[in-house]
Amino acid sequence: MNAENLKAIKEFYSGKRVLVTGHTGFKGSWMCAVLCQLGADVYGYALEPSGDPKLYDILGTYQDVKSEIGDIRNLDKLKKYYESVTPEVVIHMAAQPIVRESYKDPVNTYSTNVMGTVNILECVRLFSEKVSLLNVTTDKVYENSERPDHAFCEDEKLDGYDPYSNSKSCSELVTHSYEKSFFKDNKNIQISTARAGNVIGGGDFAADRIIPDCVRATIKGESIAVRNPVSVRPYQHVLEPVFAYLLIAMRQAENPKFSGSYNVGPDPESCVTTGELADRFVNSWGEGASWKDLSETNAPHEAGFLQLDSSKLKRTFDWEPKWHISEAIDRTVSWYKAWNSGEDMREFTDDQIREWMG
Repeated sequence: MNAENLKAIKEFYSGKRVLVTGHTGFKGSWMCAVLCQLGADVYGYALEPSGDPKLYDILGTYQDVKSEIGDIRNLDKLKKYYESVTPEVVIHMAAQPIVRESYKDPVNTYSTNVMGTVNILECVRLFSEKVSLLNVTTDKVYENSERPDHAFCEDEKLDGYDPYSNSKSCSELVTHSYEKSFFKDNKNIQISTARAGNVIGGGDFAADRIIPDCVRATIKGESIAVRNPVSVRPYQHVLEPVFAYLLIAMRQAENPKFSGSYNVGPDPESCVTTGELADRFVNSWGEGASWKDLSETNAPHEAGFLQLDSSKLKRTFDWEPKWHISEAIDRTVSWYKAWNSGEDMREFTDDQIREWMG
């Protein structure tokens, strides 16, 4: 993030009414913490935070966010809340985000990720005279033939394989349909989608994610079990996409020509195998941390190779990642160590945000 973009973001979001769906989740909690630091008037609509521990509770974000607990699939409740807020910016992140969970419960995955998108767009259609909306999807929306060294561009075919990835492909198509059908000639309604690579950072406690698995095992004094050590993913610190989302939403609000779809991924050197990520985690944590290869022979299908081409984002907005893979892992490890030591994690998280913006 260059200084000009950062200055513009600080000025644009100060005092803005921003609605974040999925604000109680991992990425949503970081988004709210950033927006609060920027001085935005933050609203949230999401389910109760799940799991234990919960980043949303750890940060005490609920003290600063005008929060509504509700299901994104409940259109009537969402409409009432949306109309009462009349947001100027919407960051839509409410989702069922876990690949393995999508195999266990595909109906919930599709209903949340597809109809949830329909519902938020329907609110925009019914109640917004002027708004900038960003639908956050995933790098897994593309039809992936797993060609080595191929980085996906925004104009490639959408056809995710597993129910999670495919539901996000559908969410993209829903967004494009609403934009063309209802908002094409309305310069006051601007809509984009953002396809982000795998994010890491402090406070992710979800099941079936590599960094939370590393943290849980290491704190227990156990060796980390790595299921797919040869899978390649574009890893980035959570603050990278959070600020990219805010940049896209701001720029399209200022000029409709910036509406579209954007890949939000790290530079190629941050696209590493899960085994290499585990190595880097172990080296950063120290203190006897280790991992073991527990490759699964009958596991549900997950992409083996996935990399994004983010040149459109860089070219359009003069965007560059700030924390590359080593820095991202070091900041992530330091967050979990501070949490495990009982430090004030809201203050620690705010310090990391200020460091990133620094």
